[in-house]
Amino acid sequence: MSKSTYDADGITLEQVREYVWEIPQEGDMRAPARVLASEALLDEIKEDKTLEQIKNTTHLPGITNYAICMPDGHQGYGFPVGGVGALDAENGCISPGAVGYDINCGVRMMRTNLTYDELQGHEEELVDSLFANVPSGLGGGGIVEAGVDTVDEVLERGVEWAVENGHGVEGDLLHCEDEGHREEADASKISQKAKDRGKNQIGSLGSGNHFLEVQRVTDVFDEKVGEAYGLEEDQIVVLIHCGSRGLGHQTCNDYLRKIEQQHQGLLNQLPDKELAAAPAGSQLADDYYKAMNAAINFAWVNRQLIMHRTRQVFERVFDRPWEEMEMDLLYDVAHNIAKKETHEVDGEQRELFVHRKGATRAFPAGHPEVPKAYRDVGQPVIIPGSMGAGNYVLRGGENSMDLTFGSTAHGAGRLMSRTQAKDEFWGGDVQQQLEEQDQIYVKAQSGATVAEEAPGVYKDVDEVVRVSDALGIGDKVARTFPVCNIKG
Repeated sequence: MSKSTYDADGITLEQVREYVWEIPQEGDMRAPARVLASEALLDEIKEDKTLEQIKNTTHLPGITNYAICMPDGHQGYGFPVGGVGALDAENGCISPGAVGYDINCGVRMMRTNLTYDELQGHEEELVDSLFANVPSGLGGGGIVEAGVDTVDEVLERGVEWAVENGHGVEGDLLHCEDEGHREEADASKISQKAKDRGKNQIGSLGSGNHFLEVQRVTDVFDEKVGEAYGLEEDQIVVLIHCGSRGLGHQTCNDYLRKIEQQHQGLLNQLPDKELAAAPAGSQLADDYYKAMNAAINFAWVNRQLIMHRTRQVFERVFDRPWEEMEMDLLYDVAHNIAKKETHEVDGEQRELFVHRKGATRAFPAGHPEVPKAYRDVGQPVIIPGSMGAGNYVLRGGENSMDLTFGSTAHGAGRLMSRTQAKDEFWGGDVQQQLEEQDQIYVKAQSGATVAEEAPGVYKDVDEVVRVSDALGIGDKVARTFPVCNIKG
């Protein structure tokens, strides 16, 4: 090891083992904080307030073992993006800020039996048709524009509602985290304002870092697991990244304001008001948990509708039924959630609110919550990179339960703010460069969105995945590379 300690502007980290750094417990911290990173990634992580934020997280009541920052960590709202915090579900709390505004912002990958050779020559037609048929950008407009009763059904039933209404098939349920449905959801805990914001956005990408991308599989690192996931080199897959749109944002905002009004005493104990939390067992904690689960269902339906619309676009472009192209859901993983899960702590089974903000559940082989199709090899984990970089499919690693409460990274992690990115890059130049140098076709509602998501804005996804793989929390299975990308 080249260093046993790492100093980052007044915060000292001690190296526990390779790629595991700890901020020791001191003062009012209730536990240590850990950062999982190489020194190269630490050099980037220290540039914003990520380390301060993960240290602040240890002040939350009920924090168990340690607060964790993943290799892709960067500054967020109160709790860093890439943060994992397991809080005791009986004596701890639940924090909307530690979940995030875009509840269940997640990714899903759909397989096809098409090869890259079969797709070549269709790129422009495909990207144009996807852009025309999948709503994107700020504001309203979705594949489904719903009344109040429909919104309530979506919130309470999740993907089951979508399949029943012709937006998917039964197999889609079996390959989604929790089969696309959180039973604890209660639509009555979502405000009318949030429902009004969401009712015309069901089946839409939104803006920012959300996207729909057609990709080709360039590498399969683990043949056995790759076969279980139905992946092989040169295959075409589709990746969808979006969340709960305005409904999730409004829900987070609603409960942050309620916490400020009802639990000022707890708020005053925390070093950052953005970590606002409701004590476990309180009415507000119960209400937020039910509302959050409803927003999780909403986001799963959102991605389901986009995926099924994508199948229909492929049917028109390639002039054959989507079933013949074997356009099946590989998996859907959620970010920005807090789930009640049972984990072993000090030799005892304890129920915890596991907050994963910009982090991915990564359960290993044999875990009962991994879908039966993948239980022998482990849960699929999907890690998007930037538009000009590779993306990865991992599997939940055998060390994830011990090291990270069954979690790993969720992407490359930002290096630059959106404002910085727009100052640094011009959207048109980025699009032209991607097409000319990498044969990646990008279409977006605005050049600003492309600039905000330029390849240089993100950390090195290869390094993030290398650390995850080395720690055994998420093992490399396959790599994909973009072909077409649409953005808001």
